[in-house]
Amino acid sequence: MIKDKPKLIIWDFDGVISDTEHLWLTNWQTLLKKRLGIDWDFETVNYHLGGMSPKTKIENLAKLGIVIDNNFIDELKILDWQAMEKMLPVDGVESIFETEDFAQCIATGGNRDKTEKKLDILGFNHYFQPECIFTAQQVEHGKPEPDLFLFAAQKMGYQPEDCIVIEDSLAGLTAAQKAGMTAFAYLGCPMNNHPEYIEKVRAMGIKNIFFDMNDVKKALLSIIS
Repeated sequence: MIKDKPKLIIWDFDGVISDTEHLWLTNWQTLLKKRLGIDWDFETVNYHLGGMSPKTKIENLAKLGIVIDNNFIDELKILDWQAMEKMLPVDGVESIFETEDFAQCIATGGNRDKTEKKLDILGFNHYFQPECIFTAQQVEHGKPEPDLFLFAAQKMGYQPEDCIVIEDSLAGLTAAQKAGMTAFAYLGCPMNNHPEYIEKVRAMGIKNIFFDMNDVKKALLSIIS
């Protein structure tokens, strides 16, 4: 139990800490066409796979009759590790990491070794000790189910009502709502910053929608002021 602050920020990673979600989805799109002849546009890939753990992605594709084998996953890992070199942090996010008014952790659909590597590349690993990093590998059901966020809160020593989830994906925001946590939708990355997607988020009843991390920080600080 790590509780020492009045509120817990639970961070998603891709599309929030770094504008990377489009990289991973593009790799899925590439391999679906190359290996299985499935020529989906990016919007379709995002609809079926966006914001989800690899396990949940595979389960969703299986429901559509699309079988992902180990060779597919092995090649996907190679593409993902190559894509990491293109990563950059979201402007203003480090300023929130430096804030001492909140406990903070990461709860991501990405696997642990990949998440730790991403933090290392961005120079953010010193902000998150290993016990403050949670992945979908640790729970039975990934996003859009609430398991991961509830698990992170429990391990950090917080009740759901004292947690603020910063997410970008519909799956992640749905998981936050199901967990009974305050959902902050960060839609500043180009993949999500367009009217159609913003309207989908609003239609979920999400009130806290942001396009700049400086505004996220202001909103967070107003909660405890």
